[in-house]
Amino acid sequence: MKSYRPSRSPCPIGRTARLLGDRWVILILREAFLGVDRFEQFVDRLGINRAALTSRLAILQEAGLLVREPPEGKRARYVLTDSAHALVPLYREMAEWGSKHLFEEGETRGQWPAT
Repeated sequence: MKSYRPSRSPCPIGRTARLLGDRWVILILREAFLGVDRFEQFVDRLGINRAALTSRLAILQEAGLLVREPPEGKRARYVLTDSAHALVPLYREMAEWGSKHLFEEGETRGQWPAT
């Protein structure tokens, strides 16, 4: 299982990339911002396999971006922390940049309506 090892880089971008540089981490957080908070919802919406999701959720918990409620047992919810909510402007910028630079003329662009 993949685990979280914080970067020791003196560069804040390097440290951020260590955590957010994983495709699944970025997408799991996106879904959480959009209201997904249950394991099965993440699986259904992302098409991620259960082992990969389990490891990424553990990483996000270790990094202080998600809290599992309750900590043990079934039917847990994954709740965004204040630290995770601080990423909303970054997600807005990524969505804006991607919309502007990664779509062909006339191609449908989704909106990223995070709250």
